[in-house]
Amino acid sequence: MRAGIVGVGFMGWIHYLAYQRSPNAEVVAFCSSNPAKRAGDWTSIQGNFGPPGEKIDVSSINVYETIEGMLTDESIDMIDICLPPAMHAEAIDACVRSGKRCLCEKPLALDATTATRLATDSGSGNLAVAHILPLMPEFKILVDAAEDGRYGKPTAGRFKRTIGPPDWIPDFYDAAKVGGPLVDLHVHDAHLIRLLFGMPKSATTASQRRCGVPKFYETVFDFGNDETVVSAGGGVIDSSARGFTHGYEVSFENATIQFEFAGYADGSTALIPVTIMHNDGRVERPEFGDGDPVDAFVHEINAVAKWIDEGVVSPFLDPRIAADALAICEMQMPKRDLNTM
Repeated sequence: MRAGIVGVGFMGWIHYLAYQRSPNAEVVAFCSSNPAKRAGDWTSIQGNFGPPGEKIDVSSINVYETIEGMLTDESIDMIDICLPPAMHAEAIDACVRSGKRCLCEKPLALDATTATRLATDSGSGNLAVAHILPLMPEFKILVDAAEDGRYGKPTAGRFKRTIGPPDWIPDFYDAAKVGGPLVDLHVHDAHLIRLLFGMPKSATTASQRRCGVPKFYETVFDFGNDETVVSAGGGVIDSSARGFTHGYEVSFENATIQFEFAGYADGSTALIPVTIMHNDGRVERPEFGDGDPVDAFVHEINAVAKWIDEGVVSPFLDPRIAADALAICEMQMPKRDLNTM
């Protein structure tokens, strides 16, 4: 698969690294409005995981300033959209009009209505959405278990995702540009909840707000039955000491799986490794390799290459499920504020 990357920021860099490791795909083009990046100097790129940006050799890559040139490049099989969220819809529409297939980084859009339109207008097999969580081994085990029934069906879950002040993201709380913690962070867990448990009927949320969007939240979902109990919490806390935390405890009929990772500003970490607690009393702690986060993106790119070759989108890349994840986020508008900032 020959890919063209649109947008050379942190996620564009991580995708580029994944293409370098994939035996099934390669980058043949990219576009950037930044002249230095078009010349191959990506050293200004920094992120919260993976290596910093480097200088790359662009001599064998078609380089463009805008997406319009890429859309006429016949060497490209698929456009990989790594732009800021507010630019996703316009880029996807341009790809659809040109007949190019595209992969869009999460979130698909900033609201569920736009996301649903994009999923519908793209037609069958022309759009995929890069939700990475189901490909990270600590979370993939949940999706695999729900699919093959090894522990019975999933019945309950608690999910968390918390960061300190996101000073590195301009306009983080602007609903028209980034969308705040629900759209930028919680959408990962909303997507996973949708894959594991289906679509909730409603949600009850308490939250603090900033600029009119939920900043820190706790939610209980209603699936319309007495068997499924799912909650999620997280967002932003006002302490730079808190780097990042995510985790879960998910119960199936015959086992419960637990995982949590936390990173702190002083470089220290805390970990509850993936732990499978069987109902018969057995405890398992499976090993998942060296933990390189870029590996999950390699699996993602390989899945996209398979989609391009075979025309069938995997459920974790399905734009309709990505749109549902945003609808779940929108369910979580709180009934009351704990604090207005």
